[in-house]
Amino acid sequence: MTRAIFYLALLITSAIFGQTSQEFEVKAAVDTFFEGFHKGDTTLMKSVMMDKVLLQTAYKSKEGKDILVTDEPEKLINAIANRPEDQKWDERLLDYSIQVDGNMANAWTPYEFWFNDTFSHCGVNSFQLFKDGEQWKIIYLIDTRRRSTCEK
Repeated sequence: MTRAIFYLALLITSAIFGQTSQEFEVKAAVDTFFEGFHKGDTTLMKSVMMDKVLLQTAYKSKEGKDILVTDEPEKLINAIANRPEDQKWDERLLDYSIQVDGNMANAWTPYEFWFNDTFSHCGVNSFQLFKDGEQWKIIYLIDTRRRSTCEK
């Protein structure tokens, strides 16, 4: 009986730490993406992005119409690479909600965006990631953007 309880505890502990390890790796990929974003290091950003990543933004127009915009990854990469030296883009992640199932993961990250230390907008990022061998890579990123209903 004691041996069965020991093995059950070991199994549960292993499962918990295995999941935590995967969640930590997913978070690290998202953090690496934003480290590159903030530094203007597109090579670092691309190190955690698949070649054919899908980028979208969902927002409401001034008239209240729901809009979905799809951008080419190179548009983001070029904007980061060519950002003027005097511009500071600071996307502050407020939380992480990470789910992992095998080689697929989702990271939900509410954020605030600050431009040159002035609040610009808020929203949520939703990252879909795929475990490519031993590394988590972003395959899809959709974000929302709004200026109202932010807790400012």
